Amino acid sequence: MSQGTNPAASDFIRDIIEDDLRTGKNDGVVAVRFPPEPNGYIHIGHAKAVCLNFGIAAQYGGTCNLRMDDTDPAGESLEFVQSIIDDIHWLGFDWQDRLYYASDYFERLYQFAVELIEAGKAYVDSMSADEIRECRGSFTEPGRESPYRNRTAAENKDLFARMRAGEFADGEHVLRAKIDMAAPNVVMRDPIMYRIKREPHYRTGVDWVIYPMYDFAHCLSDALEGITYSICTLEFENNRPLYDWFVAQLIPGRRPRQIEFARLNVSYTVLSKRRLIELVEKGCVSGWDDPRMPTVAGMRRRGYTPEAIRNFAAAIGVAKNENLVDMALLEHCVRDDLNERAPRAMAVLRPLRVVIDNYPDDKVEELTAPNHPQKPELGTRIVPFAKTLYIEADDFMEDPPKKYHRLGPGREVRLRNAYVIRFERMVKNERTGAIEEIHCTYDPATRSGPPTDGRKVPGVIHWVAAARAVPAEARLYDRLFRVPEPRDDDFTRDLNPDSLVTLTGCQLEAGLRDAAPGTRYQFERLGYFCVDARDSQPGKPVLNRIVPLRDSWAKIAGSGG
Repeated sequence: MSQGTNPAASDFIRDIIEDDLRTGKNDGVVAVRFPPEPNGYIHIGHAKAVCLNFGIAAQYGGTCNLRMDDTDPAGESLEFVQSIIDDIHWLGFDWQDRLYYASDYFERLYQFAVELIEAGKAYVDSMSADEIRECRGSFTEPGRESPYRNRTAAENKDLFARMRAGEFADGEHVLRAKIDMAAPNVVMRDPIMYRIKREPHYRTGVDWVIYPMYDFAHCLSDALEGITYSICTLEFENNRPLYDWFVAQLIPGRRPRQIEFARLNVSYTVLSKRRLIELVEKGCVSGWDDPRMPTVAGMRRRGYTPEAIRNFAAAIGVAKNENLVDMALLEHCVRDDLNERAPRAMAVLRPLRVVIDNYPDDKVEELTAPNHPQKPELGTRIVPFAKTLYIEADDFMEDPPKKYHRLGPGREVRLRNAYVIRFERMVKNERTGAIEEIHCTYDPATRSGPPTDGRKVPGVIHWVAAARAVPAEARLYDRLFRVPEPRDDDFTRDLNPDSLVTLTGCQLEAGLRDAAPGTRYQFERLGYFCVDARDSQPGKPVLNRIVPLRDSWAKIAGSGG
C-alpha cells in the first residue's frame, strides 16, 4: 500500500525532523503515530493527519503506528474501530503489525498512577466536579488547593485501590496529579488523572470502573511505544508541558517531542466530531457514511478516490496558522483525478422522449463509442441506437434564445457518437400543455462526419436508446451547508436544503445495467457519478453524483467557495 504521495514534501515539521537527523537525535529513529479516539468515523481533517504521519514515516524510513486512544468507554465501539481501520487502509496506508490500543495499557497506567501516589505527586480528591472547577482559578488568578491535597500517600493509595474495586459512586472521588495550583498554565493546576465511570468498555468489558483521562494516557502511550514525534493539532499546544511532566516523572530517558500544526477547516461543512455526531443523531443525514458528510466513509461512498484525497492533503500542506480551506479545492482535486480515470458514459437524468420518424421501426444499430476521448487505451464500448430515444428535457426549448445550441423548432443537433437529427414536431399534454414527446428526422450520412452539404451543426447532446435503456435513480449531492462558515450555535439552521436532490426515472445506456458498486463514470455534460455501494441492486443502479463537471458555486460565492 502507498505510504505517501509526495515524498519530496517539505514543511516546518519535516524541517524539525531533518535537523534532528543531522544532529543524531533519537539515534536516527523516526517513529510517529496516528491516534484516533474510536467514538466516531474519521473525517477529511483526520485524513490530512493520516497522510502527514504515514507520509513522514515513508519519507524518512521510519514507522507509523495506528493506536486507538480508547480511554472513554462512553460512545466508543468496535464499529468505529473497524471503520477507522477500513478507512485508513482505503486511503492507501498500512501499519503492518503495529495496531495498538490505549486500553492495552490500562494495567500499566494504573501502576504508573500508583507510582505517582507513592512519590507524593498524586492524590485522591473528594471534591465534586463543580468544586474542583471553582478552585481551579482563572487566567489571571491562581487556583486554590483542595482540602484533600495533603492526604498521606498511604491514604491516597488505599482510596485509589478502593476506587478501582468499585466501592464508590461515579463522581465521588477522582485522582489528581499534585503539580502547582498557582501555575500560569491552568492545565498544570493539579489535573485529573482518573475518574470513576461505571460504563462497560467495548474491549475490557466491566473489568474497570475507573478510567484514565486522555491527557494522562495519551502521552504515556506514546512513550511506551517509543514514539519520537507526537504530531498533533494546535489545540493540544497548552497541554504539552503536562504531557512532558507525566513522561518525565514515569518514563525517564528519551521522550516524544510534540509538534503542533493547524487543524483543517473546510468551507461549507463542519469537522467538529461533536457536530458530526449531532448531524447523525438528529437525522440530518442518513448516517456516518452519508455522501454529504465530510467523513472518509461518506466521501468514499460518494465516489471520491483515495488519490484525490491524498492530493488534496499534499496541496494544502502543513501550517502553524489556522485558515479556512475552500471546499472548491477539494472538489478540484476530485475532478482532476476523475478526469483521468473515469470512463465516459451517457445518462439522461430528466428524460424527454424523442421519436425519429424516418428511422426503421424494428432496427437497433450498434454504434461504437470511446470510453475516454483522450485515452484510447481505455478502449471502446457498444452503444445501441434505435427509433425512440431519450434526451435531457432541458436540451429542447420550444422558444429558444439566439445562442441556444441545442434542439428546438427549425433546429438540428448532433447526437453524441451518432447522427445529426432535426426537429419536426412536438406532442403536448392536452391538459397541462407540457411537452411529452418530440419527433425528429435523422441524416443517415452524418454517422461518421459532418453533413455532406457543408451546413454547420453547432450543438452536441447526449442520449439513450429507449429500447435498451437501464432505469436508475440518481442522487444529486451538493454541499452540506449553504454558507462557508456555519454558525456556532444552532448550526443546523445553515444546512443546505438542496444538498440532496433525488431523481427517479433516469435512463442509462445499456452497458451500465450491471455496473459494479463503487464504479465511477463521467456522464457526459452532467458530471461525475458513482454506483452507490449500499443501495444499488443488480439491474437497478443507484447513482451518486460525486461532483459536477465544473464548480457551480463560483457564480454564487465569487471564487467557488
